[in-house]
Amino acid sequence: MSTTRRRRAVSDADKSQRRDQIMAAAKGVFARKGFHATTIADIAKQAGLAYGLIYWYFESKDDLFHSLMAAEEDALRAHLARAMGAAGGSADSAGGEALFRAGVQATFEFFEADKATVKLLFRDAHALGDRFEKYLGGIYERFIDDLETVIVAAQERGEVIAAPPRMVAYTLAALVGQLAHRRLSTDDGVTAAQVAEFVVSLVLDGLRPRRVAPEALAPTDSYVIHRPGL
Repeated sequence: MSTTRRRRAVSDADKSQRRDQIMAAAKGVFARKGFHATTIADIAKQAGLAYGLIYWYFESKDDLFHSLMAAEEDALRAHLARAMGAAGGSADSAGGEALFRAGVQATFEFFEADKATVKLLFRDAHALGDRFEKYLGGIYERFIDDLETVIVAAQERGEVIAAPPRMVAYTLAALVGQLAHRRLSTDDGVTAAQVAEFVVSLVLDGLRPRRVAPEALAPTDSYVIHRPGL
């Protein structure tokens, strides 16, 4: 009786394909079991590979997780770049609203198609401890950088109020993240595109500059506070 064993990949193309195979298996297991409960043996079984073979490509479970998160970050940022490029090219050349809409919708669509990434980033990140806090924080900060670029350009065109742009970027990212997390358990009967439209409308309505008429700033009887004894 003969058995077929999967050997270690030799060519660069084979090595890359095998790494992708292992990371895809790891993402599924991490999302299902959580980082701490997952073992290299679980990942090897999911990938259909020998236990020891995983260590030809990754030094440890931590190393594998870092590589997986780096790949997911690259995929998300590339997806956003394509969507925003299609909306007008860059933050300097396109209208702020068009870029907001394209970026937010692309983010929701990315997470909608990859619930495992949402679980890793928004469900499990807080439980990974100090080992990953700085690393995952870096991913988040680079996402904020992309948002801030759009916001600054929109402010320079007078489309967004003069608030600290990074604070605005954090606010938008938090809203997107919480809704993406919620959609792990319920879609509220709406599509990702509809959620994106809601977020864009909500954010832009709140961020647009207000032109207040002078008389609106004058005190009126309806705004006088009557204190007892005065």
